[in-house]
Amino acid sequence: MPAPSGTTTDAGPARPGTDHGTDGTHPGGPGGSGGPGHPTTPPGQGTGTGTTSTALTRAQLWTRARGFLLAVAVLLTAAVALAGLRAGDHHGRLDPRSADPDGSRALAQLLKERGVTTRVVTNAQEAAAAAGPGTTLLVADPDLLGEPQRRAIRSAIDLSGGRTVLVAPGSPTLPELAPAAHAKGFAHQRDLDPGTPACTLPAAGTAGRAGTGDGLRYTTDLPGATGCYPSGGHPTLLVLPSTTKGGDTVLLGSETFLLNKRLADEGNASLALQLLGSRPELVWYLPTPADMSADPGTGAQDPALLDLVPSGWTWALLQLFVAAALAALWRARRLGPLVTEDLPVAIRASEATEGHARLYRRADARDRAATVLRAAARERLAPLVGVPAPQAHDPAALVPAVSARLTAGGRPSDPAALLFGTTPADDAALVALADHLDALEREVRSS
Repeated sequence: MPAPSGTTTDAGPARPGTDHGTDGTHPGGPGGSGGPGHPTTPPGQGTGTGTTSTALTRAQLWTRARGFLLAVAVLLTAAVALAGLRAGDHHGRLDPRSADPDGSRALAQLLKERGVTTRVVTNAQEAAAAAGPGTTLLVADPDLLGEPQRRAIRSAIDLSGGRTVLVAPGSPTLPELAPAAHAKGFAHQRDLDPGTPACTLPAAGTAGRAGTGDGLRYTTDLPGATGCYPSGGHPTLLVLPSTTKGGDTVLLGSETFLLNKRLADEGNASLALQLLGSRPELVWYLPTPADMSADPGTGAQDPALLDLVPSGWTWALLQLFVAAALAALWRARRLGPLVTEDLPVAIRASEATEGHARLYRRADARDRAATVLRAAARERLAPLVGVPAPQAHDPAALVPAVSARLTAGGRPSDPAALLFGTTPADDAALVALADHLDALEREVRSS
């Protein structure tokens, strides 16, 4: 009969020459098929309709976790790819050395062909020192500048006598760099006309329609100022005269017409060349994160990496952490005591025994096979010779009892070597051990 559901069974050792039923039973206890290198199922392995659950193997853990790991890998790959694409979109923006669509290398090359030297600086003090009557100072993003840097640029505007071009300065910057001008919101068109006859700037009249929209608009009451390319009545390009003779300040509401990707559109190239090529030298100031720091004299420190991360990302990371913790709790399995489970199908003891034997043989585990054979034989012999089950594996209790039964039967033997001997040296010795154990059990039963 198959083992009752909810219990564990032991297939017992494989012994050539013994009979066993298809349900894995044996007259002297659970049995199994014998043969070379075919020991039985180890104790504790179920062969009936019920068994006990054990710890998950590495293969099972991988099978259950690979879907989650694959999803994480896909998300990480997508995040890295998206970050790379975004970084590629903004890499070298308005940089005269960059050939990216948002760079300005094409404009620098055209200026070079016309004899204008372009010099890139990344420090406000260096930019102010390089400014002079024969230079055009372009400030790529003045809104990024700290207060010391803005003071340095303002000094260059007042004293250099050259041209200063401020690209998209906003309300935070205008009071210091161009106090006579004010921002008036954003333009709603990309390409605009010069706005003649109000626009008297020769560069605008020559270039014609250009892409100065998609940016800020300005207004001023300063006498002598020139506004061009209006949108909604307010210019997107404003030229303010300087207090120094020959100097002026140009406010550009948008940098679009300076970029590689738009330079060939409309009159962008003509306007850019005339605005930036009016002097023999162009000082191109690209602010760096260091220029956003506070005045060293105030005792303020540079912002840390976490200070530069927007607060929204902190909450997003917290939500992701909580979601990951909940997912881990959902998928976790409690490691408690063994629990009885019903098997979906009943497996014959002979099949389980043969499978374990093949695994032992593949692993060359003769020691383990011999141990299982001897342990099963001792458990069957103990009740036959009157030894309690707890003492079945004690040589001092089992061997004398078995020897007495064999002596009484007139057939002397050496049960100690068979039941508690050394590991067989090869497969032939293992088969011989199985035969001798089977013969020993028959002798005890018949004595």
